[in-house]
Amino acid sequence: MHTTAEQDPDAALLDGEASFGAGGSPASADGYAVPGFDAVAQLASASLDVAMVSLVLNNGSAYWYSRDPAAHGSHVLHPLYLEAARRGTGQVLPDIAADARYRDTPPLTGPSPATLRFFACEPVYTLNGRHVGALCVMDHAPRASLGEAGRNALLQSARLAGAGVVLGGYLGRTDPVTQLPHRSAFFEDLRARRQNGAQRAWLIAIEVAPVERFNAFVRAMGFAYADELMRAVAARVLEWMPTDTRLYQVGVTRFAAVLPDADVPLETGQLDDLVARLRTPVICMDIPLTLQPGVGLLELDMRQLDGADPLRRVMSASYAAQRSPRGWALYERSQDERHRQEFFLVTELAAALTERTELYLHYQPRVRLSDGKCIALEALARWRHPTLGEVPPGQFVPLAERAGLMRSLTGWVLDHGVAQLAAWHRAGHDIGLSINISNADFDADLVTRLQAVSSRHAVDPRALELEFTETTLLAHSDATRRHLDAVRELGAGIAIDDFGTGYSNLASLRQMPATCLKIDQSFVRAMDASRHDAAIVRSTAALAHDLGFRVVVEGVETRRIYETVRRMACDEVQGFHVSRPLAAAAVPPWLERAADWHQADGGDAS
Repeated sequence: MHTTAEQDPDAALLDGEASFGAGGSPASADGYAVPGFDAVAQLASASLDVAMVSLVLNNGSAYWYSRDPAAHGSHVLHPLYLEAARRGTGQVLPDIAADARYRDTPPLTGPSPATLRFFACEPVYTLNGRHVGALCVMDHAPRASLGEAGRNALLQSARLAGAGVVLGGYLGRTDPVTQLPHRSAFFEDLRARRQNGAQRAWLIAIEVAPVERFNAFVRAMGFAYADELMRAVAARVLEWMPTDTRLYQVGVTRFAAVLPDADVPLETGQLDDLVARLRTPVICMDIPLTLQPGVGLLELDMRQLDGADPLRRVMSASYAAQRSPRGWALYERSQDERHRQEFFLVTELAAALTERTELYLHYQPRVRLSDGKCIALEALARWRHPTLGEVPPGQFVPLAERAGLMRSLTGWVLDHGVAQLAAWHRAGHDIGLSINISNADFDADLVTRLQAVSSRHAVDPRALELEFTETTLLAHSDATRRHLDAVRELGAGIAIDDFGTGYSNLASLRQMPATCLKIDQSFVRAMDASRHDAAIVRSTAALAHDLGFRVVVEGVETRRIYETVRRMACDEVQGFHVSRPLAAAAVPPWLERAADWHQADGGDAS
C-alpha cells in the first residue's frame, strides 16, 4: 500500500535529500533537519566510546558527527553497510578486518580520518512504528563485543533519533502558531493527489489582511496579538471549510486549501458567506478588529504542477480580491501578468535608483503673469529603461509609492535637481526649483535632508519650493505644522499642489504655513467648455489671494485659457502653452527667449 505524507505525518522527512559534513550541524537540502541530532550523536559517542556517528534515513539523507578534530569533508556510507543499516534489524561488526564479508570494504567511500575497524547499527522508527533508517556508530579500533550496556545505549540513542525525525517532520509541515500544515505540506499533498491519479483541482487562497495593515497590527499590539488574531481567523475558516478539506497556512497572513470536488467549484453563495465571516470584526484579546480579506480561486491542471507555481497564481487572485467590493475573485491571467510586470518594474526601478543611469529630469517652467518672467522650474522625474524604453511617470511613480521607494526617488530628484539648479545659478540664471514631496517623505528627517542637499550644492534653500498635495498634508495631524514650520524657517517655500482634488476644508487651509497654492489642471483644462470649472478656478484664486497665498494655475494649454486666467486673481501659470517639460540642456535657450513670449499672438515659448 502506498502511504502518502498526507496520510502519515511521520513520513514528512522521507521525500527530501541531504548530506552532511563531519562534525557539522546538519541542515537538510529540503529545508528542515533532524532536531537534536548533535545531542543524540554526542551522547552515543560518549556512552559507546566511538569516533563517528551517523543517522542514515531510507530516503538517502545522512547526518554525520565525528569527535575526531582531523575529520573533514563529507562522508558517504558504503552500499554494503548501507544495506545492513536498512534491514530493520540491529547489526554489530566487532572487527571488520576479521569478517570475511566486510574486511576488504571500508565503511566510508568518502574521506576518512583513519581505517575504521568497528561498525554497529540500530534501526530507527517513528512513534507509530514506521521504519525510517538506522543510527550507525563506528570506531578506529576493534572491540570484543558491544555488550549489553552498549546495545542498550545504542537502542536508546536510536529511539531518540526517531523522535527527532518525527519532530523534524512536524516542523517541516506545521506552522507553530496555528498548528496548521504549512506551505511545504501543501505542495507535498498536492503532488500526492496527482500521484493518486487526480487530473484537476480547485485551489482557494485566503488573504487575511494586506501586509502593511498586518504589520501595523504588530507595531500597535505586538506579536502575541497578531498570533492570536491568526488563530481566530483560522478557526473561522475551518468552520466554513467543506467536509474533507485540509487548511494550510502558506504565509504569515495567508491560508490555502485544495477543494474536495475537482469538477464543481464553490457556489457564489458559499464564497460570499466566507467573505462575510472574514469581514465580521474579530474580537481578539478583547479588542475588536476589522480585516480586509481577499479570497482567490484557481482551477489547476495537475499536468502544470511542475514548472509552475499554482500557489503564487491563486494568491494573485486573492490579492486582487482584497480590492474588490465582493471580496473574492477567480484567477485571471491578464491580471497576473500585470502584477508580474509591476514587480519587474519595481525591481528595475530600485536598481535604477542605486546602480544605473536610466533616470533623468525634465523641467517645466512656471512664469509670472505680470511680466512673463520665469520664476521657477518644476523638476519632473523621467525613466528610460534599457529594454522597455520610456516608462511613463504615471506608471512608475505610483509603483514607487506602493513599494516603499518614494523616499529614495525623492532623494534622487532632490540631489540631481539641486545640482542642476546650482549650475544654472553659476551661469547667471536667477530661477527657483520646485520639487514634489510625497507622503513617505513627510517626517522630521525632511528638513535635515533639505539642509544637506542645499549645503552639498551650495544653493540657498530660499531658491527651493517643496510641493505637497493637499491629501499628503491632511494625512498628518499634529506633526504636520511642526514639519512645515521647520521647512519655512529654513527659507524654502511650500506649495499646496493639485488643489481642489483632495478634501481640504477652509480651517485646515487657513492653518497651513504654505506660501503657494496650485490650482489643479483638471479644472483649468475644461474652463472653455464649463462655466462651473471657470467659476471654481476664479473663486479659488480669489480666496487663496485673500488668505495670503501666491496662486499658480496649472494646465494652461491654450492662448485662450491663458488670457482667461490673466483676468483672474492669479500670479503664475504653468502648462503646455508656456512650455512643455524641457531637458536640462534646453532650459537656458528657453530662458533667453522667454521674457516677452507672452506678448506674441498665440505664442508658445517651447
